[in-house]
Formats: sequence, structure tokens, C-alpha cells
Amino acid sequence: MAMQRFNKYQYETSPRKLEPEYRTQQKKYPKKSTAPKINKQVKKEKIAKGNNIRKRDRAKLVIALGLVFAAIFAISYRNSQIDESFTKNEEMKKQYISMEKENDQMKVDIENNLNLNNVEQQAKELLGMQRLTNKQTVYISLPKKDYIQPAVESVIIEEDEGIVEKILNKIKNIF
Repeated sequence: MAMQRFNKYQYETSPRKLEPEYRTQQKKYPKKSTAPKINKQVKKEKIAKGNNIRKRDRAKLVIALGLVFAAIFAISYRNSQIDESFTKNEEMKKQYISMEKENDQMKVDIENNLNLNNVEQQAKELLGMQRLTNKQTVYISLPKKDYIQPAVESVIIEEDEGIVEKILNKIKNIF
């Protein structure tokens, strides 16, 4: 096919579409041929073999589904155990916080009760005690004699001596 040649320059904004030099040929597919007929016995044997394969495939499928179900069950059981331990942990944290608050409150109560004014007030009210007055004070005069006695016995401290020192001391005692 001869192609038209265009000028070197194009004056329009869109370029011209070039046509290919060849045209595609559409393939014609051959008509379906009829397959030779198979005897009925051969068909039955093939069907029987197919059923055996299908039974094996079914068994494999059942086993695979069982394994998948067991894996899912194990994962869900593990997650339930984790949830239970998490809730126990949260309960113990709540108990710990409440005990800490109670402990702090008891510390404050103890500090309030140890206040000297509270102690004095309870001593007056419950025990009937009073502050000392000058009339209740009794002075004792002691003579200015020294009551300290010096030690009569002397204390001897024995130190552990080494083997060599013991032998030397025994030799000195002999001479």
C-alpha cells in the first residue's frame, strides 16, 4: 500500500494520525471436531476413579478444616485466659489503690492523735490528770559527797597470740 506523504510542516495543533502499513488479519478458528465416543464401561471406570479421588480430597478437606478449627479454638482460648488474667490484675490494682488511700488516711489520723494538745486533753478528760503546780513539786537536797567508788579489781585482757609467739614465750619462761 502506498502511503500519502505529508509536508514536512503541520499547521494544525493536533497531529495527523498515521495509518499502519499493514492490516491485521482476523484468524478463523477451526470448527469443533467431535470426539470419538467412549464405551460405557470405560466411562464407568473413569467415574469410579474420580469418586475415589474425590473421597480422598474430601477427607483431606475435612482434616484441614478440623486443624483450622482447632487452631482458632486454641487462639480464642488463649485470648480468654489473657482477658481473665487482665481483669484479675485490674481488680488487684484497684484493691492496692484503695489500701494505699486507707493507709494514708490512717497516717493522717495517727498524726492528728499524736498532737500534744490532743494527748493533754485526753489525759485530762479520760484519766483525770492535771498539770503540775508549784505546790506539788518536791525538792530533795543531797550532800555534796562523791558517791563514785573506784574499781578494786583489775581487768586483764588476753590477746590471742600466734604459734610462733607462744613458742618464744615458753622458751623465755624456761630461762
